[in-house]
Amino acid sequence: MSGPGPRPPGARSVDQLLAEARERITRVTPAEAARRVADGAVLVDIRPQWQREADGEVPGAVVVERNHLEWRFDPESDARLPQATGYDVDVVVLCQEGYTSSLAADALRSLGLAKASDVIGGHRAWVADGLPSTGGTA
Repeated sequence: MSGPGPRPPGARSVDQLLAEARERITRVTPAEAARRVADGAVLVDIRPQWQREADGEVPGAVVVERNHLEWRFDPESDARLPQATGYDVDVVVLCQEGYTSSLAADALRSLGLAKASDVIGGHRAWVADGLPSTGGTA
């Protein structure tokens, strides 16, 4: 079996994409995220249902699986959520370990939501810090 061959011009690795995204967003600790939520930020859990069922959910988080996120938070989208009140909405994205959420927060930033951020370490760090999570079978 041969390798993937040379990378096409302009293509970047997923590690490069992640690093670039993280240069453009502000990342927050679970405790900082909880404070922002207490101050009115929207915590968005982008994990798939199976992951939320296995590992638990954060009470009050808005669940929007990753493949719907941009449509649900674009203030100009017909499919937007009521929480997508404008470009100044404070959105904190949560995934399982804090990788996918960085890419997702950067996508929201690209839509004009300049306050979009993500939780360092994701749901695992949230739970490890003793913040509320319900359910889960793992």
